[in-house]
Amino acid sequence: MKTCRVLVLVFLNFYAINANPNDKFFPFGISEGDAALQTGDDEVSQPLKLKRPLQFYDTQFNVVYVGTNGLLSSQPPPKEDQYLSSGFPLSFPAVAPFLVDVDTSVGRGSVYYRSDSSFSSLTRATQAIQQAFPGSQFRPTHLVISTWDHVSSFQVILAGNKTDTFALFLYADNGTQSSENSRDVMGSEAELGVLAGFSRGDTSVTDELYHNLYSSMESASKLFEGNSGIKGLWIFHIGSSRYSFQKIIGAAGPLAESTEKPITTTPIQDHNIPEEHNTVTPALIRDEAETTPVPPVNGSASPSLCGSILLDCSQDGYCTDFPRGPCCLCRSGYYGNGRQCLPMVSQRLNGKLSGHVSVGAADVQVDKADVHGYAVPGEGRVYVSISPIPPQVGWALMAVSPLVSTFGWLFALTVQNHQNGFSITAEFSHRAEMTFYPGNLRLNITQQARGMDYLNHLKMEVHVSGNLPSIPSGAKVQFQPFKETLHYNQSITSSSLHQYMVVSENGGSETFSYLLHQNISIQGCENAPLTIPDFHQLSVEHVMVMYSSEGSILKYSIINTVGPVGELPDLVELNPCQSGKHYCDPMALCLPGEGLQYHCQCAMGFRGDGRNCYVDECTEGLSSCGPHSECVNMPGSHHCLCEAGYEFDFDWKVCVIDECVLKLCHPLASCSNTLGSFHCRCWPGYEGDGFLCQPQCERHRDSLLKGLQSWGGDAMLQDYIPQCDEKGQYKPLQCLGSTGHCWCVDSRGQERVGTRTLPGTAHANCDQPPLVPRAETLCERWRTTLLSHYGGQPDPQDYMPQCDARGHFLSVQCYGNSSYCWCVDSQGREVMGTRSHDAVKPASVYPVVTSSPSGPALLFAHGSEIQVIPLDDSHPVQGKSAVLLSEHQDSVVVGISFDCQENTLYWSDMARRSISKVSLVFGAEPVTIIHTVVTPEGVAVDAVHRLLFWVDSGSDQIEVADLNGQNRKVLFDTGLVNPRAITVDFTSTLFWTDWDRDDPRIESSSLDGLRRKVLVGKGLKLPNALTLDPVTHQLCWADAGTKKLECVAADGTKRQEINSELNYPFSLTVYNEHIYYTDWEDGIMVINKVTGNHTEYLPVAKDNLYGITLIPSQCL
Repeated sequence: MKTCRVLVLVFLNFYAINANPNDKFFPFGISEGDAALQTGDDEVSQPLKLKRPLQFYDTQFNVVYVGTNGLLSSQPPPKEDQYLSSGFPLSFPAVAPFLVDVDTSVGRGSVYYRSDSSFSSLTRATQAIQQAFPGSQFRPTHLVISTWDHVSSFQVILAGNKTDTFALFLYADNGTQSSENSRDVMGSEAELGVLAGFSRGDTSVTDELYHNLYSSMESASKLFEGNSGIKGLWIFHIGSSRYSFQKIIGAAGPLAESTEKPITTTPIQDHNIPEEHNTVTPALIRDEAETTPVPPVNGSASPSLCGSILLDCSQDGYCTDFPRGPCCLCRSGYYGNGRQCLPMVSQRLNGKLSGHVSVGAADVQVDKADVHGYAVPGEGRVYVSISPIPPQVGWALMAVSPLVSTFGWLFALTVQNHQNGFSITAEFSHRAEMTFYPGNLRLNITQQARGMDYLNHLKMEVHVSGNLPSIPSGAKVQFQPFKETLHYNQSITSSSLHQYMVVSENGGSETFSYLLHQNISIQGCENAPLTIPDFHQLSVEHVMVMYSSEGSILKYSIINTVGPVGELPDLVELNPCQSGKHYCDPMALCLPGEGLQYHCQCAMGFRGDGRNCYVDECTEGLSSCGPHSECVNMPGSHHCLCEAGYEFDFDWKVCVIDECVLKLCHPLASCSNTLGSFHCRCWPGYEGDGFLCQPQCERHRDSLLKGLQSWGGDAMLQDYIPQCDEKGQYKPLQCLGSTGHCWCVDSRGQERVGTRTLPGTAHANCDQPPLVPRAETLCERWRTTLLSHYGGQPDPQDYMPQCDARGHFLSVQCYGNSSYCWCVDSQGREVMGTRSHDAVKPASVYPVVTSSPSGPALLFAHGSEIQVIPLDDSHPVQGKSAVLLSEHQDSVVVGISFDCQENTLYWSDMARRSISKVSLVFGAEPVTIIHTVVTPEGVAVDAVHRLLFWVDSGSDQIEVADLNGQNRKVLFDTGLVNPRAITVDFTSTLFWTDWDRDDPRIESSSLDGLRRKVLVGKGLKLPNALTLDPVTHQLCWADAGTKKLECVAADGTKRQEINSELNYPFSLTVYNEHIYYTDWEDGIMVINKVTGNHTEYLPVAKDNLYGITLIPSQCL
């Protein structure tokens, strides 16, 4: 190649060396996040790793290499002299929009490339492909964009989703131009000859798979013709995992001749259907003879017609040839009509309702009310809501069941191989006429189903017009189960009479009826004969309807089955998946097992345990994360993280370069990134412009000395020069020269009020903390006023408000030292009914401990109450529960922990966002020791080191403080997603659970936060409860997801399953041979830890119980 230096003509005269990019190209360049290929001859990029693979013929790849010579490959291409002169087929996989020798040395153009999943790029690619392939529903989820700029300018886009890949070739405007950066390897001296096309790269087979845009090396100018109907744009279907893809398919526009060699393979009649499923009979096929593919003639294979409609089929479907032509069908595990195929999970419904309805004397116009709903096809359940609906017509529309019955027919549970509506079509027209009796009022309903939108939601337009009988406000409408016979012919028709009951607010009821005529015009595959039974029976087993005037919402719920006409035999104990009595999430598939067993599995695109499913926006391409960011999925949402060296712009969506990583600010300054720039600010205690920072005192002193020097003198006796310590900070004591006037200052050099002393007097003690002034409280002001009223000397019987150290009213107030007392609230107002003349003062209205419990006993939290249950050594339960402490009504006590050394209980209050403690002696009042906790949950007392640990699931951190709430600090604030329970053992080891749905785990560390590690990381889902067995020293936990109670040694070994039949455990504790745990639905349960079985004891049968702990019989 180095010996050939022929000046040639290139086809893009529009692109002079300094021309702007062609406006037909997708945006490219460094500003778009592109990487630039190194300049030179025969250069190859670093591997571009793709998060999602692309399909090429019948293979897939997730790495792309970009070559200077106008090609992309899934592997590093060989040297150019091994392939440029040979033409197609090539010995390696290649997508070649402009295969020619190119040199991009300095000044000869650039090559850019990137992976892209931005909304604008995906939308543009979708529109281009669907226009070039009419009827195609292809929507890419990721792109690869590579651009040769000023190098015979052209661009290639690879657009893929999970099953298919398309290629777009874009060439700049037609023309020729002299250039030295492209050299014709075939030696043409007139015009550049070029190859363009695809090669699978497997030359070991006889029939090499490749595609060339032209039959031979042609003039580059012909590439501007295109095949999509748009000049310069070629579009090809280049790969699929849905069937054995062996031929590149061009757009429907005027194609150039191709030079594919004939591919001699076994004729494929069923594309993308597994061999074991080839016997599946389509829903609309009349008989087995008519379903047989056309047989070969004279032993030759009959040509398949599926290629003409394959792109019309759903990506979860396949194509089959029938005598009349091809049809699309759904793969196993999916349902639908072949063009729209959905997994057997909940299906969203969207649409609009409009119309004009008269109710009595009121004429009401409804304009495009929103129709939203979802269906659970495997159970025949459908839920629909319509809003806003004006009250004048909202109550009356409760009687119009056909508004939702069509949805019920679409997704009805099928019986005995009969078909619901969606198995036939997703596009139909429904017309219904209702005649209400008495009154002969008529209402017409038109529903138009328009298939699936780009989110796979069924689109529906509904129009109503006519008259409705009035239904009183606040009334209810009840429908009894009914059956309806549907006649299948060219359309689907039915006529039936139905009744409904209107129940007024005062309990009165009246029954009405309506006659229903309806017709459904369906659009199925015309090539498949309609052979399903002429008559179907639609059984409506449940209809519920309600209207809410507050939200102007009309809601329907319906359960349907479709099957043969006539009574079906009674079914004995249906599997919960069939009866609908299961606990699977609406976005999950209920999979029946043996008998009444079943399993919940989240739908594709959702994550979770089946009972709780949420969208994984990251893997489904639904995130809002832009270039240079990483998507992190979260339950019900997601967030974006910028790559290293980038940070979010002000919109929190776009990641921009973070200049702060360049560390241009002073080491004693903070850096904040701004749009296109950055800002430096000195740390507190330092001053400067951010590029140079000095301690405040040092800068202050130097500034004053510099000013004095500018006047040509030194500091005088009376001049104030700040005194700084060795760190450049203000000394606590400052003096005015040598005058003897001194005062104390704070860290900013500001004088502390009341500390100035005169010459000859002792200096103030600057180490003493300054007095923090506070406003006089109501109790203190009242006390001062009365003291003045009494002349400063109140008599013993006079009333003086009693205030505590913080100036708040004491809860019990008395006249002097008498027994004439009463209770007051926080404002000092008397609480009626508490006044006492007895020697015994009234009880406080504030929370107090009602008894002095002794061990052994259980303490547990229920709402705002903490209750106690006595135990003994021989029986798990000895006596009934009693309220030990009733906190404020707005409190929610969650985690509790007992300090045996000081007989003190600690608890977290989720509602008040605080942690409190109380001594367990009669009459003791609780004290709040920790404030401002976002969501406090588990708490744990370290009795040895006298520390309190707690988890905050709101801020995702673990904190520690002294037992009085002092010296609070954060122990962990990273690597936590949803911390829940926490405990500490005598070996100074801290344990906690994390509810991270992506990575649930149990971790441990030392008390100072060191030696952190994952103790249990497998076989967990929702580890709620955690405790230590004081006898065996095992760590035990209860998991609300796996329903198991398990234990391990403190080092994570010797894992043991105790019980696997829990319901919804929240907290647990251990005493002797029994494990006690709170269950959110059942109460307090007791398990024998030796046998692993539940005991007959049920200490408390209440729901929504939270923390539980033990008062031992003696302290360890």
